[in-house]
Amino acid sequence: MSVDKSVVTLRTSVDRFLSSTRCRNPSTRRTYGDALDRIAGHVGGDRPLAQITGDEVGAALMTLWGQAAPSTWNQRRAATGSFLSWCAKNGYPAPVLPAGIERQPERRDETRAIDRAAIERLLTRRDVPLREKTLWRMLYESAARAGEILALSIEDLELDARRARVTSKGGATEYVYWASGTAHLLPRLIRGRDRGPVFLSERRPGPARRPPAKDLCPHTGRARLGYDRARILLDQHTRTDTGPGWDLHQLRHSAATHLGEANAGLQLIMAKGRWRNPRTAMRYVRPGGEAVAEVTELLDVAPPRRR
Repeated sequence: MSVDKSVVTLRTSVDRFLSSTRCRNPSTRRTYGDALDRIAGHVGGDRPLAQITGDEVGAALMTLWGQAAPSTWNQRRAATGSFLSWCAKNGYPAPVLPAGIERQPERRDETRAIDRAAIERLLTRRDVPLREKTLWRMLYESAARAGEILALSIEDLELDARRARVTSKGGATEYVYWASGTAHLLPRLIRGRDRGPVFLSERRPGPARRPPAKDLCPHTGRARLGYDRARILLDQHTRTDTGPGWDLHQLRHSAATHLGEANAGLQLIMAKGRWRNPRTAMRYVRPGGEAVAEVTELLDVAPPRRR
């Protein structure tokens, strides 16, 4: 039975997009869903998609994220653009974003790598709860994406092998590996549980915010820890009077940088971080000032002897 796509509502088309193969990665689906749900709430999710103009969608983007950081703006714009291109490809009457709704330049931070000693100090602080200490150490030791680690369930873990199955970008199933620090903390974190999310929220969700069954712990009734909450907690524990706190992605970036400073080969670093493109991996592998100073000594030419 054919469906008249000209009368499909915005919210229905969003739901179909999020159920498509383009959003099969849980992290992508969650990120795209958050952005598109807010846009639908702004322009009217129950309106037929055919009646919504590109100017309305562009205005919603500007209202919701026009004052946000360039990286946030670009992420929300990319989610919207991906949705609209999927609609057009699948025969839905998709609006077109106005020409002025463009990506914003992101100024790359050349100092995003965190000093290894600073990471170790954070992970050994007594005031850091077990959940955060395990998550942050796991992110650093595995060099995995935060969304991949937060999406882990206990069934994905292979504790004896110190590895876990994750769904990476593109939907492929891959393994991430961790070291002794995570291996020591994980059994304590999941003690008494054999199923459900590895990292849990502090409280049980209310009836109106009940997540899917896969995101609920069958033992405690608590939900999976969300990315935004995890990001806020890391910022709170690392913020200083003179600057903002760390970002979750910095732990992955720092792991790659520290491997580079330890003279690990590019292929090994790519395998650890599961990067496909060497140029992408090289963007993250940026030796710190100490390593550059050390290698500079190799170019030191002995001064001429005085006669």
